[in-house]
Amino acid sequence: MSAQSYRFIPNYSDEEIARIQLEGLRNTVSRAMNSPQYREILAPCGVQPGDIKSLDDIRRLPTIDADDLRRGYPLPLLCVDRRDIVRIHASSGTTGKRKVLAYTKNDADTLVLQMARCFELAGLTQDDCMQVAVGYGLWTAGAAFQGGSEKTGMLTIPLGPGNLEMHMQFLQDMKPTCFGATASMALLMAEEVERNGLRDKIALKRLITGSELCSEKMRRTIIAKLGLDDTFNIAGMTEMYGPGTAIDCDRHEGLHYWADLFIIEILDPKTLEPVPEGETGEMVVTSLRKEAVPLIRYRTHDLSRIVTHKCSCGLNMPMHGDIVGRSDDMIIFRAVNIYPGQISDVIGRFPELGGEYQVELTRDERSVDHMKLTVERAQDETAGNDEALAAAVSQALHASILARIDVAVTDYANLPRTFSKSKRVIDKR
Repeated sequence: MSAQSYRFIPNYSDEEIARIQLEGLRNTVSRAMNSPQYREILAPCGVQPGDIKSLDDIRRLPTIDADDLRRGYPLPLLCVDRRDIVRIHASSGTTGKRKVLAYTKNDADTLVLQMARCFELAGLTQDDCMQVAVGYGLWTAGAAFQGGSEKTGMLTIPLGPGNLEMHMQFLQDMKPTCFGATASMALLMAEEVERNGLRDKIALKRLITGSELCSEKMRRTIIAKLGLDDTFNIAGMTEMYGPGTAIDCDRHEGLHYWADLFIIEILDPKTLEPVPEGETGEMVVTSLRKEAVPLIRYRTHDLSRIVTHKCSCGLNMPMHGDIVGRSDDMIIFRAVNIYPGQISDVIGRFPELGGEYQVELTRDERSVDHMKLTVERAQDETAGNDEALAAAVSQALHASILARIDVAVTDYANLPRTFSKSKRVIDKR
């Protein structure tokens, strides 16, 4: 599919993107002035909408983060009259109050639009059928997947997560061609399809995964078990409307993000200064169209990088890399900073290993920290070489991360499976 034939995806020139972003930045700052909470945040910098002369002026603005959302509970950073709100969504959150985000009708429509763009870039059309296995309710995922699927014109099966028996039934009876889920749920389903010998009885061709990293090794495993043509990773979060802010195309050179909806900066999480071009840092996002709760330099804490080359697919939308971890989920082990994505990268070098792993952190009676990595053997690998394999992985981790990590190799499918995100780090210190 050529870029010119897209229904939902614009193919702007670089100059058009820059113009849209500058206009959107001014409008966002102007809209923020409607919020007492935002006015308080912006007052120290003294910047007015008319002061924004170029995109470089974004650095004159302060950053905001999840604490600002929690402080403004129940409707933080609200920039519209309450009567203009048609819906709320909320993030799951692990501590304290949830982050509640309000949506106008246009905001809700933009959430659906960005998902339709993702599905279109993944090659889906109204001839496809989408089976949805993501969460519904306060979470954005279900509304986004279903709305985007319906806007694309697909027959949509809104099952939600869990209930493997029903998923297996509809895979066979309704013959969906696409499945939307977390990577963990997709792996669980793929193993169930294989266990029950159903591969020849289903019609799946594409998989859309989000909410957690789907490593290349996990991706290949799922493709093999389901006989897929391809899988695609989407990015997003509730604060950015929801999922669908970015997706990789069939070239898999990076995740195209919708630069007419967001400005993405990659900053050093400690200094909040831009990192060198192409290097990994924290994604900081400014929205360009959000009405109810616009974002001004919102710290996502997601770690990624800007892909510096143009994608060979021909679509002139910029790309960022995979989300490799979170700056606030960093493991500090014996004064070494470790991100789970670094561990996953090392595991990916060993064909004898599967993609599932779990890290356990403990502290002994001498207050010495210990880290143990348990990783599954690849499905067709036997147990005879476990000790040597564990030693090789441990050595590779030390060379890559500069930390001594105990490694244990276990049977395939021995680690817990989940319908949502896998819990890969267990800190018992």
